[in-house]
Amino acid sequence: MNQDSMEFVVYMIHACANKWNLSPKQVYGKLQETGCIDKYLVPNYDILHTQGSGYLVDDIKEYLRIRGVEV
Repeated sequence: MNQDSMEFVVYMIHACANKWNLSPKQVYGKLQETGCIDKYLVPNYDILHTQGSGYLVDDIKEYLRIRGVEV
């Protein structure tokens, strides 16, 4: 993970935490549990970082839902 993708992941963790009324630690745990960071956000950084944060928060929520994790 390079500096840009790491900053993107941190930003998205905080965006999700704010939208879902969870702590960043809770969101990080959910993303790690489902592989969202290593299998989705980092590998697709080049495309995802151009999208709006509202869209991405909803997209991440759907990613988690498909993997059986509710927020």
